[in-house]
Amino acid sequence: QVQLVESGGGLVQPGGSLRLSCAASGSIFSINAMGWYRQAPGKQRELVAAITSGGSTNYADSVKGRFTISRDNAKNTVYLQMNSLKPEDTAVYYCNADTKVHYYSDYDDYWGQGTQVTVSS
Repeated sequence: QVQLVESGGGLVQPGGSLRLSCAASGSIFSINAMGWYRQAPGKQRELVAAITSGGSTNYADSVKGRFTISRDNAKNTVYLQMNSLKPEDTAVYYCNADTKVHYYSDYDDYWGQGTQVTVSS
């Protein structure tokens, strides 16, 4: 019903930048919060940043001041600008959208397939 497609991951040197994008498509009535999570090998998935439909944001302490989340509501797309990347930012990054597929449905979580970000020299 709802598909989230991420793009923009890759290999970058420490101190470098990447911009992730995630576009939601399919049977969408409305999207509440959108966010980015990440999971490193052997670790639990963690919230990186989230943004509401009104533009309120919150960030993990580890990325504050380095990452910026934004969204284009008209395009159902969320972005994550990542600057000053560190090796510890290496993980698979997943997009999440709290989505309602029709007026009478509840909001449900949908996930993208993940995109690898590797920070290494």
